[in-house]
Amino acid sequence: MTEGNPHPHPLPRLRGSGSESNTFSRAGEGVSGSVAITALHSYPVKSCRGLSHVASVVRATGLEWDRHWMFVTDTGRFITQRESGALARVEVAIENASVVLRAAGHPELRCPIEETTPTMRVRIWRDVCAAQPSRVDTRDWLEAAAGIRGQLVRAAPGHDRISSAAFTGDDEGRVHFGDAYAFLLVGEASLEDLNSRLPRKLPMARFRPNIVLRGLRPYAEDDIDRLVFGGIELKCVKPCTRCITTTTDQVTGQRDGDEPLRTLQSYRRLASLNGVAFGMNAILLNGDGRSLAVGDRAEVIWRPPDAPRPW
Repeated sequence: MTEGNPHPHPLPRLRGSGSESNTFSRAGEGVSGSVAITALHSYPVKSCRGLSHVASVVRATGLEWDRHWMFVTDTGRFITQRESGALARVEVAIENASVVLRAAGHPELRCPIEETTPTMRVRIWRDVCAAQPSRVDTRDWLEAAAGIRGQLVRAAPGHDRISSAAFTGDDEGRVHFGDAYAFLLVGEASLEDLNSRLPRKLPMARFRPNIVLRGLRPYAEDDIDRLVFGGIELKCVKPCTRCITTTTDQVTGQRDGDEPLRTLQSYRRLASLNGVAFGMNAILLNGDGRSLAVGDRAEVIWRPPDAPRPW
Protein backbone atom coordinates (compact mmCIF):
# COMPACT_ATOMS: atom_id res chain seq x y z
CA MET A 1 0.00 0.00 0.00
CA THR A 2 1.17 3.54 -0.71
CA GLU A 3 1.01 6.18 1.94
CA GLY A 4 -1.02 9.34 1.41
CA ASN A 5 0.50 12.75 2.03
CA PRO A 6 0.33 13.99 5.65
CA HIS A 7 -2.18 16.81 6.02
CA PRO A 8 -1.33 19.93 8.01
CA HIS A 9 -4.76 20.74 9.40
CA PRO A 10 -7.21 18.76 11.57
CA LEU A 11 -9.09 16.04 9.73
CA PRO A 12 -12.89 16.30 9.48
CA ARG A 13 -14.73 13.31 10.90
CA LEU A 14 -18.06 11.75 10.18
CA ARG A 15 -20.68 11.36 12.85
CA GLY A 16 -20.58 7.91 14.32
CA SER A 17 -16.88 7.44 13.57
CA GLY A 18 -15.93 7.35 17.21
CA SER A 19 -14.48 10.87 17.12
CA GLU A 20 -15.77 14.43 17.11
CA SER A 21 -18.53 15.32 14.64
CA ASN A 22 -17.61 17.18 11.50
CA THR A 23 -17.65 20.96 11.41
CA PHE A 24 -20.55 21.37 8.99
CA SER A 25 -23.41 20.45 11.31
CA ARG A 26 -25.29 23.73 11.60
CA ALA A 27 -27.50 25.12 8.87
CA GLY A 28 -25.57 27.28 6.41
CA GLU A 29 -22.07 26.49 7.70
CA GLY A 30 -21.43 24.09 4.86
CA VAL A 31 -21.93 26.69 2.13
CA SER A 32 -19.03 28.65 0.69
CA GLY A 33 -21.22 30.37 -1.93
CA SER A 34 -24.31 29.58 -3.93
CA VAL A 35 -24.69 25.84 -4.49
CA ALA A 36 -25.00 24.78 -8.13
CA ILE A 37 -24.70 21.70 -10.32
CA THR A 38 -21.43 21.53 -12.27
CA ALA A 39 -21.81 18.05 -13.79
CA LEU A 40 -24.45 15.40 -14.41
CA HIS A 41 -23.55 11.79 -15.15
CA SER A 42 -25.54 8.65 -15.84
CA TYR A 43 -24.35 5.08 -16.19
CA PRO A 44 -26.90 3.26 -18.36
CA VAL A 45 -25.15 -0.11 -17.96
CA LYS A 46 -24.01 -0.77 -14.42
CA SER A 47 -20.21 -0.52 -14.02
CA CYS A 48 -19.62 0.48 -17.65
CA ARG A 49 -18.40 3.90 -18.75
CA GLY A 50 -20.70 6.76 -17.91
CA LEU A 51 -22.28 9.54 -19.95
CA SER A 52 -22.06 13.26 -19.20
CA HIS A 53 -25.09 15.47 -19.71
CA VAL A 54 -25.85 19.16 -19.98
CA ALA A 55 -29.36 18.29 -18.79
CA SER A 56 -31.19 15.13 -17.83
CA VAL A 57 -34.71 14.04 -17.02
CA VAL A 58 -35.09 12.93 -13.41
CA ARG A 59 -36.96 9.77 -12.47
CA ALA A 60 -37.77 8.22 -9.12
CA THR A 61 -35.10 5.63 -9.95
CA GLY A 62 -32.41 8.22 -10.82
CA LEU A 63 -31.34 10.19 -13.87
CA GLU A 64 -33.00 8.87 -17.00
CA TRP A 65 -31.56 5.48 -18.07
CA ASP A 66 -29.17 5.39 -15.11
CA ARG A 67 -28.28 1.76 -14.25
CA HIS A 68 -31.22 0.60 -16.34
CA TRP A 69 -29.14 -2.36 -17.55
CA MET A 70 -26.46 -4.59 -16.11
CA PHE A 71 -24.53 -7.72 -17.00
CA VAL A 72 -25.23 -10.96 -15.15
CA THR A 73 -23.60 -14.36 -14.94
CA ASP A 74 -25.27 -17.50 -16.24
CA THR A 75 -26.75 -17.94 -12.75
CA GLY A 76 -28.19 -14.41 -12.77
CA ARG A 77 -25.74 -12.74 -10.39
CA PHE A 78 -24.81 -9.12 -11.13
CA ILE A 79 -21.35 -8.30 -12.51
CA THR A 80 -19.50 -5.10 -11.65
CA GLN A 81 -16.04 -3.56 -11.73
CA ARG A 82 -15.41 -5.30 -8.44
CA GLU A 83 -15.00 -8.48 -10.49
CA SER A 84 -13.68 -6.93 -13.69
CA GLY A 85 -12.26 -3.44 -13.80
CA ALA A 86 -12.16 -3.75 -17.58
CA LEU A 87 -15.90 -3.01 -17.65
CA ALA A 88 -14.81 0.63 -17.41
CA ARG A 89 -13.57 0.34 -20.99
CA VAL A 90 -17.02 -0.53 -22.29
CA GLU A 91 -18.63 2.59 -23.74
CA VAL A 92 -22.42 2.87 -23.80
CA ALA A 93 -24.69 4.98 -25.97
CA ILE A 94 -28.46 5.22 -26.32
CA GLU A 95 -29.10 5.53 -30.05
CA ASN A 96 -32.10 4.84 -32.29
CA ALA A 97 -33.99 2.70 -29.78
CA SER A 98 -30.87 0.69 -29.01
CA VAL A 99 -28.29 0.36 -26.26
CA VAL A 100 -25.00 0.45 -28.13
CA LEU A 101 -21.94 -1.20 -26.58
CA ARG A 102 -18.50 -0.23 -27.86
CA ALA A 103 -14.96 -1.16 -26.88
CA ALA A 104 -11.70 -0.36 -28.63
CA GLY A 105 -10.68 -3.13 -31.02
CA HIS A 106 -14.09 -4.79 -31.05
CA PRO A 107 -17.17 -4.40 -33.26
CA GLU A 108 -20.02 -2.49 -31.69
CA LEU A 109 -22.99 -4.41 -30.37
CA ARG A 110 -26.54 -3.07 -30.63
CA CYS A 111 -29.21 -4.30 -28.23
CA PRO A 112 -32.84 -3.14 -28.52
CA ILE A 113 -34.11 -1.01 -25.64
CA GLU A 114 -37.58 -2.51 -25.77
CA GLU A 115 -37.69 -6.22 -25.07
CA THR A 116 -40.37 -8.88 -25.30
CA THR A 117 -38.27 -11.62 -23.74
CA PRO A 118 -39.64 -13.39 -20.66
CA THR A 119 -38.41 -12.05 -17.35
CA MET A 120 -35.75 -13.88 -15.37
CA ARG A 121 -34.73 -13.66 -11.74
CA VAL A 122 -31.45 -11.83 -11.09
CA ARG A 123 -29.53 -11.11 -7.92
CA ILE A 124 -28.01 -7.77 -6.97
CA TRP A 125 -26.53 -7.85 -3.49
CA ARG A 126 -29.29 -9.33 -1.30
CA ASP A 127 -32.10 -8.40 -3.66
CA VAL A 128 -33.64 -10.87 -6.08
CA CYS A 129 -35.63 -9.05 -8.75
CA ALA A 130 -37.09 -9.41 -12.22
CA ALA A 131 -35.12 -8.50 -15.33
CA GLN A 132 -35.47 -8.96 -19.07
CA PRO A 133 -32.48 -10.48 -20.88
CA SER A 134 -31.57 -8.84 -24.15
CA ARG A 135 -32.52 -10.86 -27.20
CA VAL A 136 -28.89 -10.28 -28.25
CA ASP A 137 -26.48 -12.75 -26.68
CA THR A 138 -23.76 -10.51 -25.23
CA ARG A 139 -21.65 -13.14 -23.47
CA ASP A 140 -18.98 -13.73 -26.10
CA TRP A 141 -18.72 -10.03 -26.93
CA LEU A 142 -18.22 -9.06 -23.28
CA GLU A 143 -15.68 -11.80 -22.72
CA ALA A 144 -13.64 -10.53 -25.67
CA ALA A 145 -13.96 -6.88 -24.62
CA ALA A 146 -13.67 -7.13 -20.83
CA GLY A 147 -12.48 -10.63 -20.03
CA ILE A 148 -15.66 -11.76 -18.32
CA ARG A 149 -18.77 -13.46 -19.66
CA GLY A 150 -22.05 -11.69 -19.01
CA GLN A 151 -25.53 -11.35 -20.45
CA LEU A 152 -27.06 -7.89 -20.69
CA VAL A 153 -30.38 -7.59 -18.85
CA ARG A 154 -32.81 -4.71 -18.52
CA ALA A 155 -34.71 -3.73 -15.39
CA ALA A 156 -38.19 -5.17 -15.91
CA PRO A 157 -40.86 -2.42 -16.11
CA GLY A 158 -42.86 -2.21 -12.91
CA HIS A 159 -40.27 -4.10 -10.86
CA ASP A 160 -38.29 -1.31 -9.21
CA ARG A 161 -36.24 -2.23 -6.17
CA ILE A 162 -37.06 -0.41 -2.93
CA SER A 163 -34.24 1.27 -1.01
CA SER A 164 -33.71 0.38 2.63
CA ALA A 165 -36.28 2.06 4.86
CA ALA A 166 -33.68 2.02 7.64
CA PHE A 167 -32.13 5.00 5.84
CA THR A 168 -34.98 6.48 3.81
CA GLY A 169 -37.40 6.55 6.77
CA ASP A 170 -40.99 7.25 5.88
CA ASP A 171 -40.04 8.26 2.33
CA GLU A 172 -39.87 5.49 -0.27
CA GLY A 173 -36.80 5.32 -2.46
CA ARG A 174 -36.78 3.40 -5.75
CA VAL A 175 -33.85 2.17 -7.78
CA HIS A 176 -33.15 -0.02 -10.82
CA PHE A 177 -29.68 -1.61 -10.77
CA GLY A 178 -27.84 1.01 -8.73
CA ASP A 179 -26.31 -0.53 -5.62
CA ALA A 180 -28.99 0.79 -3.29
CA TYR A 181 -30.18 4.35 -3.97
CA ALA A 182 -31.22 6.43 -6.96
CA PHE A 183 -28.68 9.26 -6.81
CA LEU A 184 -25.10 9.86 -5.70
CA LEU A 185 -24.06 13.43 -4.90
CA VAL A 186 -20.48 14.66 -4.46
CA GLY A 187 -19.21 18.16 -3.74
CA GLU A 188 -16.26 19.44 -5.76
CA ALA A 189 -14.65 20.72 -2.56
CA SER A 190 -14.70 17.23 -1.05
CA LEU A 191 -12.62 15.90 -3.93
CA GLU A 192 -10.30 18.89 -3.72
CA ASP A 193 -9.73 18.17 -0.03
CA LEU A 194 -9.16 14.46 -0.65
CA ASN A 195 -6.73 15.23 -3.46
CA SER A 196 -4.76 17.50 -1.13
CA ARG A 197 -4.09 14.40 0.98
CA LEU A 198 -3.24 11.98 -1.83
CA PRO A 199 0.19 11.39 -3.35
CA ARG A 200 -1.44 11.88 -6.78
CA LYS A 201 -4.66 13.67 -7.63
CA LEU A 202 -7.60 11.60 -8.84
CA PRO A 203 -10.44 12.67 -11.16
CA MET A 204 -14.07 12.79 -10.10
CA ALA A 205 -14.76 9.86 -12.45
CA ARG A 206 -13.22 7.50 -9.89
CA PHE A 207 -16.28 8.07 -7.69
CA ARG A 208 -18.95 7.74 -10.41
CA PRO A 209 -21.33 10.42 -9.09
CA ASN A 210 -24.61 11.39 -10.69
CA ILE A 211 -24.64 15.01 -9.52
CA VAL A 212 -21.55 17.12 -8.81
CA LEU A 213 -22.04 20.29 -6.75
CA ARG A 214 -20.05 23.49 -6.39
CA GLY A 215 -20.44 25.89 -3.47
CA LEU A 216 -20.27 23.44 -0.56
CA ARG A 217 -17.38 23.26 1.85
CA PRO A 218 -15.53 19.92 2.00
CA TYR A 219 -17.81 17.07 3.11
CA ALA A 220 -20.73 19.39 3.79
CA GLU A 221 -22.91 16.95 1.86
CA ASP A 222 -22.73 14.80 5.03
CA ASP A 223 -25.15 17.18 6.73
CA ILE A 224 -27.60 18.01 3.95
CA ASP A 225 -31.16 16.91 4.56
CA ARG A 226 -32.67 18.00 1.25
CA LEU A 227 -31.70 19.75 -1.95
CA VAL A 228 -34.40 21.64 -3.85
CA PHE A 229 -33.99 22.60 -7.51
CA GLY A 230 -37.27 24.33 -8.27
CA GLY A 231 -39.82 21.51 -8.50
CA ILE A 232 -37.22 18.78 -7.93
CA GLU A 233 -36.53 17.74 -4.35
CA LEU A 234 -33.85 15.25 -3.33
CA LYS A 235 -33.47 13.76 0.13
CA CYS A 236 -29.98 12.79 1.27
CA VAL A 237 -30.29 9.49 3.11
CA LYS A 238 -26.93 7.76 3.60
CA PRO A 239 -23.20 8.37 3.16
CA CYS A 240 -21.82 6.34 0.27
CA THR A 241 -19.34 3.71 1.43
CA ARG A 242 -16.65 3.14 -1.16
CA CYS A 243 -15.21 -0.03 -2.67
CA ILE A 244 -12.38 -1.22 -4.92
CA THR A 245 -14.01 0.46 -7.93
CA THR A 246 -12.51 3.76 -6.72
CA THR A 247 -9.04 2.26 -7.25
CA THR A 248 -9.81 1.48 -10.90
CA ASP A 249 -8.70 3.82 -13.67
CA GLN A 250 -11.99 4.61 -15.43
CA VAL A 251 -10.25 5.03 -18.79
CA THR A 252 -7.96 2.00 -18.89
CA GLY A 253 -9.95 -0.30 -16.60
CA GLN A 254 -6.74 -1.15 -14.69
CA ARG A 255 -6.44 -1.32 -10.92
CA ASP A 256 -4.26 1.57 -9.80
CA GLY A 257 -2.89 0.79 -6.34
CA ASP A 258 -4.94 1.19 -3.17
CA GLU A 259 -5.77 4.88 -3.30
CA PRO A 260 -8.05 6.59 -2.48
CA LEU A 261 -9.22 3.87 -0.07
CA ARG A 262 -6.04 3.94 2.00
CA THR A 263 -6.22 7.67 2.61
CA LEU A 264 -9.98 7.70 3.14
CA GLN A 265 -9.49 5.02 5.78
CA SER A 266 -7.37 7.48 7.77
CA TYR A 267 -10.10 10.10 8.21
CA ARG A 268 -13.41 9.09 6.61
CA ARG A 269 -14.11 5.72 8.20
CA LEU A 270 -17.66 5.30 9.45
CA ALA A 271 -17.67 2.47 11.97
CA SER A 272 -21.45 2.06 11.97
CA LEU A 273 -21.37 1.28 8.22
CA ASN A 274 -18.07 -0.63 8.38
CA GLY A 275 -16.58 1.38 5.55
CA VAL A 276 -15.10 4.63 4.33
CA ALA A 277 -17.53 7.26 3.09
CA PHE A 278 -17.26 9.72 0.22
CA GLY A 279 -20.34 11.36 -1.26
CA MET A 280 -23.98 11.09 -0.29
CA ASN A 281 -26.76 8.82 -1.53
CA ALA A 282 -30.12 10.45 -2.19
CA ILE A 283 -33.67 9.61 -3.23
CA LEU A 284 -36.26 11.63 -5.12
CA LEU A 285 -39.10 13.16 -3.10
CA ASN A 286 -40.64 15.35 -5.82
CA GLY A 287 -40.13 16.11 -9.49
CA ASP A 288 -40.40 12.83 -11.39
CA GLY A 289 -40.28 13.73 -15.09
CA ARG A 290 -38.74 17.17 -14.61
CA SER A 291 -35.22 18.04 -15.76
CA LEU A 292 -32.01 18.99 -14.01
CA ALA A 293 -29.32 20.93 -15.85
CA VAL A 294 -25.75 21.96 -15.28
CA GLY A 295 -25.85 25.41 -13.69
CA ASP A 296 -29.07 24.80 -11.77
CA ARG A 297 -28.86 26.31 -8.29
CA ALA A 298 -30.00 24.50 -5.20
CA GLU A 299 -31.76 25.50 -2.04
CA VAL A 300 -29.99 23.54 0.70
CA ILE A 301 -31.99 22.37 3.71
CA TRP A 302 -29.67 21.21 6.48
CA ARG A 303 -30.20 18.56 9.10
CA PRO A 304 -30.51 20.10 12.56
CA PRO A 305 -27.27 19.43 14.46
CA ASP A 306 -29.10 17.43 17.12
CA ALA A 307 -31.22 15.42 14.65
CA PRO A 308 -30.61 11.66 14.79
CA ARG A 309 -28.74 10.13 11.85
CA PRO A 310 -29.69 6.60 10.84
CA TRP A 311 -25.99 5.72 10.46
